[in-house]
Amino acid sequence: MTGSEKERMLAGELYRSTDAELQGTMAKAQQHLRRLNAIPNEDTEQRFAALQAMFARIGNGTQIKSPFMCDYGAHICIGDNGFINYGCVFLDCNLITIGDEVQIGPGVHIYTAYHPIDSEARRSGLEAAKPVNIGRNVWLGGASVICPGVTIGENTVIGAGSVVVRDIPANRVAVGNPCHVVREIIAGPI
Repeated sequence: MTGSEKERMLAGELYRSTDAELQGTMAKAQQHLRRLNAIPNEDTEQRFAALQAMFARIGNGTQIKSPFMCDYGAHICIGDNGFINYGCVFLDCNLITIGDEVQIGPGVHIYTAYHPIDSEARRSGLEAAKPVNIGRNVWLGGASVICPGVTIGENTVIGAGSVVVRDIPANRVAVGNPCHVVREIIAGPI
């Protein structure tokens, strides 16, 4: 392992989240979140400006309802015209990339962080993080959990309450714990 704890974190290597640089960055993000969550949801312009100050990217027309929580914010990229409902939590210790037109239900959690299975390594304070990628025009049903390293293909629907532990291809409906594909989506007239 070489580099800073932040470099190791973003490279998917074991790192220590108690590092002073990471703790300082997280503290600044928490200040941004307190301001964001104090802005009324109907004040879309002020909320958008607050999100631009915190995220790596927030696309035009995208709305995030409060309360919203994340670790850093700086590792979150969200496309245009998305909607993220109340009570979502994004643990962005690695990149969370969300495409255009994505709809995210209330209480959805997206995790990049995970801890070693080996108890000694876990007790030592080491952890790791893998990126999460959500394709264009995805719908994540309420209370879904998206686990570290998962990619969800475009146009896919994840049923409410699902726990997504592995990649889900494009144009699918997937549900359950663990989440599994139940059918393909075939495009047609509305």
